[in-house]
Amino acid sequence: MKALKYIIPLAIFGILVVFLGIGLTKDPRKVPSPFIGKAAPAFTLSMLHEPGASFAPEQMRGKVWLLNVWASWCVSCKVEHPILNEMNRQGVVTIVGLNYKDARADAQKWLKQNGDPYLFSVSDIDGKVGIDYGVYGAPETFVIDKQGVIRYKQIGPITPEALDKTILPLLKQLNG
Repeated sequence: MKALKYIIPLAIFGILVVFLGIGLTKDPRKVPSPFIGKAAPAFTLSMLHEPGASFAPEQMRGKVWLLNVWASWCVSCKVEHPILNEMNRQGVVTIVGLNYKDARADAQKWLKQNGDPYLFSVSDIDGKVGIDYGVYGAPETFVIDKQGVIRYKQIGPITPEALDKTILPLLKQLNG
């Protein structure tokens, strides 16, 4: 009976160690999104450079496009930004920026310093649209098809590998 007193806590500890070990082998960028295959959430936000103008995703119907969540305070956004600039230069896809929880002046200054790969950016100052899209943090990128359906979500910066192996083939398929 006394042995059970020690075996049960030891067994529970062993089970927790197994679950922790399994969790540590998972890639946090491959978190499945419940939005894949569903319509992109609707919103209307003011444009970063033209606060009097607004944008809603319905305006992109008929086009394959990327919604890239970024911020001037985001270190990883600066890492992925050269890839976005190159995609824009090559005309790979239309990119719309969702400036996330950022001051308008800081965002505008950041784009001026680092280049602006976006057709335009909209301001999600309070982060409500980010919440609707299930954003964990910046950067995140969504591939949205011609019908307004989310087809892919990149958590974290777009890497050359993710671009070549996943995003570009998907864009080609969707534009097919």
